[in-house]
Amino acid sequence: MTEIRNGKRVIITPVSEEDIKSLRIGDTIYIEGYIATGRDSVHERVTGEGRDMPVDIRDGVLIHAGPIVRDRGDGHYEMLACGPTTSMRMESFEYDFIKRTGVRILIGKGAMKENTEAGCKEFGAIHCVFPAGSAVVAANCVEEIESADWLDLGMPEGVFKCRVKEFGPLFVTIDTEGRNFFKEKKVEYEKIKDEEVEKISSKVGYIL
Repeated sequence: MTEIRNGKRVIITPVSEEDIKSLRIGDTIYIEGYIATGRDSVHERVTGEGRDMPVDIRDGVLIHAGPIVRDRGDGHYEMLACGPTTSMRMESFEYDFIKRTGVRILIGKGAMKENTEAGCKEFGAIHCVFPAGSAVVAANCVEEIESADWLDLGMPEGVFKCRVKEFGPLFVTIDTEGRNFFKEKKVEYEKIKDEEVEKISSKVGYIL
């Protein structure tokens, strides 16, 4: 389900393909409901070892993050920081991961490539980036950590299921049509790069 709140587009989990198919690269959204954390080791365990995720993320949200979590010692955990990690580290796994898990929204940092594009287009998913350097901002959107799994991988690699409120802002970088914001912008930049460099160089003097 999608709501517009004070100009914000808020996607509420669980997420259907209908909820996100109208989104296009460059759009900004927020997530409300549940997200799970998971990065390199989680992807390897799911796609390489064929194991199921310890929490169901079908029609859900996964953030590529190595969170800093405080164990309160009473079976409860507190999110201190939840900054996105570089999504490209998961690129080789992502098509199979999307196919196996049915995840709808992936969140991370930076660009992704063909595997993610194909997974998003074929299975109806999107990839978004969370602003880098905002780990505490992200943690403040986490209302509660409801479960902690695969902690044998270490805290940063574990799977934490989090209830969140208006988690974002999230910038759509790959949409359900497989369009890739970073790839398209790179083409645009390459077309104007030489002309702009020439303009700048004409105004810069060098002391030898």
